[in-house]
Amino acid sequence: MVPRAEFQSYYGRPVIKPPTWKTPDVPAYFFLGGLAGASSAMATLAEIGGRPRLVRIGTLAAGLGAAGGTAALIHDLGRPERFLNMLRVFKPTSPLSMGSWLLASFGTLSGAAAASTVTGLLPRAGTAARAGAAVLSPVMMTYTAVLVADTAVPIWHDGHRELPFVFAGGSLTSGGGLGMVCAPPKDSGPARAMAVAGAGLELVAEQRMSSRLGMVAEPYHRGRSGRWMRAGKLLTAAGALGTLAARRSRVASVASGAALLAGALCTRFGVFDAGMVSAKDPKYTVVPQRHSHDHEH
Repeated sequence: MVPRAEFQSYYGRPVIKPPTWKTPDVPAYFFLGGLAGASSAMATLAEIGGRPRLVRIGTLAAGLGAAGGTAALIHDLGRPERFLNMLRVFKPTSPLSMGSWLLASFGTLSGAAAASTVTGLLPRAGTAARAGAAVLSPVMMTYTAVLVADTAVPIWHDGHRELPFVFAGGSLTSGGGLGMVCAPPKDSGPARAMAVAGAGLELVAEQRMSSRLGMVAEPYHRGRSGRWMRAGKLLTAAGALGTLAARRSRVASVASGAALLAGALCTRFGVFDAGMVSAKDPKYTVVPQRHSHDHEH
């Protein structure tokens, strides 16, 4: 009898090189980019529905969120010129290249719209910039998920089907939550709808992803990353339920919106930390390979 082959890494060292991204820069970048994209979409919906206060809130949040996300990314990179260097190449097959151009384009448009809103200057140009940013908003909400899924990190790479939906849901939740915090209940109807839809999408996609990945999804349930994910689920669910009372109560609207924002932020930190654990522990790379080897034989 030939003994069963055992797959293990060299002296238990990581099989893949963990990403050099830092906390809190990168998870904050994930969160702020998604918040900016959702806020831009909310501003456009509010404009169609004739809710000028929510238009202003969404426009300013989009501009500030994009600026904050870009600042977090540049801080993680270490030097501003590194971000500018990424714009020297336009490569459609590279998520990093396309993400850099997307962030620069969306940031420019949303910043112009926010500046016009604050100063009152060039209102037509501001409206056009807001519309342009809204066109890019769905991609802003999901491209960071595509970016991490394109890496060799097992929990991110294997979750490529659901991760964009998790990020899209969290983005909608955070954008809607911010609208609920900043606008009175009579003006925040679109924000509440966005928040509830986002919460449902995020929670369902996250559950499906964990079930499908099996053992590879362990970091989502254990240790610090597991605590982040559990907090995200509880806050998101509580915030979504709170939208029922938020229709009539300003206090409930602020509390529910704050819970939704915090839930989306916790989930981003949980996904990031889980990726670091998945990259550093060789079993998440080795064991699936062993199962694949056994299946083939």
